[in-house]
Amino acid sequence: MRRSSWFITLVLLASLVVILAACGGNDENTSDPGDSGDTNDGEESNEGNTGGDGDSDEEQVLVFARGGDSESLDPGSTTDGESSRVTRQVMEGLLQFKKDSFEVEGALAHDWTVSDDGLTYTFQLEEGVTFHDGAPFNAEAVKVNFDRWADPSHEFAFSDDGYVYSMYGTMFGGFKGDDDHVIEEINILGDHEIEFVLKRPLGFFLQNLGMTYFVMTSPKALEEHGAAINENPVGTGPFQFVSWSKDDTIVLEKFADYRVDGQPKLDKVIFEVIPENASRLIALRSGDIDIMDGLNPDDAASVESEAELDLYTRAENNFGYVGMNTEKEFLNDVKVRQAINHAIDRQAIADALYAGYANPAKNPLPPGYLGYNDDAPEYEYDLDQAKALLTEAGYEDGFDIDLWTMPVARPYMPDPETVAEIVQNNLGEIGINVNIVREEWAPYLEKTANGEQEMFMLGWSGTNGDPDYFLSSLLHGDNVGSSNRTFYKNSEVDDLLDEAKVTVDQDERANLYKEAQAIIAEESPMVTLVHSTPVLAANTAVKNYVPHPSTSESLAEVELE
Repeated sequence: MRRSSWFITLVLLASLVVILAACGGNDENTSDPGDSGDTNDGEESNEGNTGGDGDSDEEQVLVFARGGDSESLDPGSTTDGESSRVTRQVMEGLLQFKKDSFEVEGALAHDWTVSDDGLTYTFQLEEGVTFHDGAPFNAEAVKVNFDRWADPSHEFAFSDDGYVYSMYGTMFGGFKGDDDHVIEEINILGDHEIEFVLKRPLGFFLQNLGMTYFVMTSPKALEEHGAAINENPVGTGPFQFVSWSKDDTIVLEKFADYRVDGQPKLDKVIFEVIPENASRLIALRSGDIDIMDGLNPDDAASVESEAELDLYTRAENNFGYVGMNTEKEFLNDVKVRQAINHAIDRQAIADALYAGYANPAKNPLPPGYLGYNDDAPEYEYDLDQAKALLTEAGYEDGFDIDLWTMPVARPYMPDPETVAEIVQNNLGEIGINVNIVREEWAPYLEKTANGEQEMFMLGWSGTNGDPDYFLSSLLHGDNVGSSNRTFYKNSEVDDLLDEAKVTVDQDERANLYKEAQAIIAEESPMVTLVHSTPVLAANTAVKNYVPHPSTSESLAEVELE
């Protein structure tokens, strides 16, 4: 069994602001676009997979199977992991995370400096790098990308086509013209030198630049494809986009001029959608695929015992939850939400469905993160207390309600259908009759963001190692209608999160986050179910594969033997 060891590093991120004073670099990356690997014809079959014979003359085709399709391949306009899993291969940002942690390292920027007051960041960019369409990567390209995320009126923002860069707003305090928008200006100092000037310090600014949402798209491609850029991604990454058959496959092929010598090792990567976990495992055992995400935890022991397969785990960097739309009838009453919290048996869910690869969650933040509140109010499974709270709310006879269940397995919830049935049974014990609603993945995300649901199931995986990404994304009032699908709004919580965002002292930040979690727990906009340790499986022919805690790892160094 191979287990990630990032957690220690995560704890060290409590001091990430130290990075602000650092001058970064990445000696492993080079600007020499000397990789001479051949491109290929984009055929979507798995024929030609070496399958472990080690013959370097044969095409290396890796098939990665997952439960759901990507929402969009324009990384700034998405929040889902299935999109980032693909765009991580095609595009790169100024910075990136090391392969098994959230420690930042250079990517398209090889060095950077930070002013003493923490307000000015100056980046030295790699030279000689081109986008997949031949356009040069330079400081102008960086500015175009940030400007289009920040300014809804920018020609490449595509606001009229419904594009919303919600994660940009979350991570950088809003958009151009907003008082809280942290980026004051971006100045081009040379073809390969660029400066970001902030209005105030932001303790996790460098962490944000390592996130997959803020990777660079070719300005030439933005002009060529317009709003269709979400289906035509063009970056500088190790693989270039070939085709997308919705709900089926996304095909990528090696970018021969990739900036890192010797990478990528694979000729082609195919992301294949196989909705059922069991079907993916059958496909893996038969050799039709090479890696599968969303392994049922109950199958982990079996996979570990099979000579042809390897078991992998990601770090416990997530939580699954049942959200409650706080603007809907019944759920707009805090006593009802608290009753629902008491009625759902988290431990039973963890025991029944995760085979030891999960722990009950009491906060919307994994243990080990800066500011995790171990003293936050905890909702024990207590049906009597749940019934008493319903009675206090005036619903002693219960009511009928819809629960939307996820159509795809995710790292924090490998079997959402069964979780929905357990929740249905749990709430039935207190007179709440649950109707389970099913939707396809893309409309599920769109409709829950729009607030069409009553109760719903989702989860969140950390993508930058900072608590703000969990708490502000899911529970800040500014993110209602995007990542905040409970429509929870509390000005006191918003103020605490806003203050923590701009506080440099890590102890102070921790206290602010703890205080926010205590209020959130009391008001219960969601039932935090479990923190899982996701399990994956791969053919033993797969080498150098390292699952990242963010769920979006680079495949540049992966090969088949």
